[in-house]
Amino acid sequence: MSMRARPWPQVPETTGRAARAAAAKGPYPLAMRVRDELGELFADVEFAQAFGVRGRQGWSPGQLALVTVLQFAENLTDRAAAHRVRFGMDFKYALGLDLDDPGFDASVLSEFRARLVAHNLEERALDLLLAALKSKGLVKADGQQRTDSTRVLAAVRDLNRLELAGETLRAALEALACAAPGWLSEVVPIPQWTERYGPRIDSWQLPSSQAKRTEMALAYGQDGFALLEAAHTAGAPVWLRELPAVQILRMVWVQNYTRTVTETGRKVQRRESEDLPPSRLRLTSPYDLDARYGLKQGSWWTGYKVHISETCDPEEEILPAVGGTALASGSGAASPLRIITNIATTDATVTDAEMTESIHRMLAARDLLPAEHYLDSGYPSAELIVGMKEGFGVTLVTPVLLDSSPQARSGAGFGRTAFAIDWDNRQATCPRGHTSTWWSPTVQRGTKAIVVKFDKETCQPCPVRDKCTRAKNGGRTLSLRAREQQQVLDEARAQQTSQEWRAKYATRAGVEGTIHQAMAVTGMKRARYRGLKKTHLEHSFSAVALNLIRLDAWWNGHPLDRTRTSHLARLDQQDFNLTG
Repeated sequence: MSMRARPWPQVPETTGRAARAAAAKGPYPLAMRVRDELGELFADVEFAQAFGVRGRQGWSPGQLALVTVLQFAENLTDRAAAHRVRFGMDFKYALGLDLDDPGFDASVLSEFRARLVAHNLEERALDLLLAALKSKGLVKADGQQRTDSTRVLAAVRDLNRLELAGETLRAALEALACAAPGWLSEVVPIPQWTERYGPRIDSWQLPSSQAKRTEMALAYGQDGFALLEAAHTAGAPVWLRELPAVQILRMVWVQNYTRTVTETGRKVQRRESEDLPPSRLRLTSPYDLDARYGLKQGSWWTGYKVHISETCDPEEEILPAVGGTALASGSGAASPLRIITNIATTDATVTDAEMTESIHRMLAARDLLPAEHYLDSGYPSAELIVGMKEGFGVTLVTPVLLDSSPQARSGAGFGRTAFAIDWDNRQATCPRGHTSTWWSPTVQRGTKAIVVKFDKETCQPCPVRDKCTRAKNGGRTLSLRAREQQQVLDEARAQQTSQEWRAKYATRAGVEGTIHQAMAVTGMKRARYRGLKKTHLEHSFSAVALNLIRLDAWWNGHPLDRTRTSHLARLDQQDFNLTG
């Protein structure tokens, strides 16, 4: 595919006349609206690094980017998207094609995505859309945004450890049978192994007996080690051990099996659960090396997580409308415009708190940092609340964990906030007016802290000792964070109990609707492609598609229905009007 491609043409007169006539009745198609309002949204030059300037002509990468966005807006397959380009007047209008243009083969879209991933252009389409919206005043920094995450199922079958071993060995044998059939026939018993490893692991039922499953797991382990040993002998071609399937087999066997030398020979054993590597390192499938086991709210899944950030400015804020006339988004003339500003995709083991700083760095790179960022309790910590304010100027509006001391939990004793802290003099004063005698910086569970102790001679005779400490011999002990972090934590805990703060924080709940829309419209719940980078590419194009759907609704001046399952419903209604 070459950049000597057709440039974005103007909409041909015949195409424009026919498409507008067809769209005269019923809702105006999304593809046509995007072309009318945003013009050449994805310029070819923005994708230049992924495409050559020599060779045969190919399709414009900017046009393919728009096709991909519209594909996700309607949750189409590659074949269906290519069919729409060939036969859909709205797509031809958006792309500036003649009515008799034959379009392209569906495989072009796969090659296009592969080039974007290979050149780290997964977010280019989202960046271009946000830049265009910034120039129109439809999205800006220093407002309000909200972020949440959800699980994404990998495009592979869930495998238990026994199935993983069997399918990984089968995949390696398939690769070797294609690459070196003669060598393979010399090192393994083909008839027996064909019977055992010919069918896919999900095409037959595993034995129900635990003893038979254990026996099968050990047989897999022995066969796998035998194959690896044969591939690494001096007489084997060196390139065999470099085959991806053989490398994956080696990794899976290192993670799941051990082999020890005994007096009777080599003994293969399956690793116990406690001896397995952490989930962040452990492979879950021979076909997707980035997918990981994840756990959230007591539910396991194999795959990824996606973090979605969107604007959530107050409805009474004035937004520029079509034609340059300002409209209040809550006035009924236009719906509240919520624009997705960032998409972050990780494997399933990465916690929300680990992504807090990364998300803000991504927003800063787009010059779209909010003044207030609404998050759930999985994202913040005292360090992050302070760090985001100091490093990015962003206030995190988020609940923090409450004081977990026995006194605070019971509500009847003296919690930490009952003690006055003199940070300058490094002392604490208890509710009875006694001062601490010990102030020592330390590290607790990897976090810098300060331990404050009161003398036991003071605490032992205290008449309210039972409300202060359960220590039998010593005095009261307090654990504090660094000064600024502790003050921020105390302030946040105090604020989040008020009705005013709870009413303000209710703004965050709207992102749940965005996640539902992403799942229902673009199918984001299950990855289409394998690998973290391709999955992130899918999520980025899905975000662009959702933004265009929301812009279409806003341009039309009606509230956005976030529960509809597909933008196709509007086209169906339009077809009905045309034929009826």
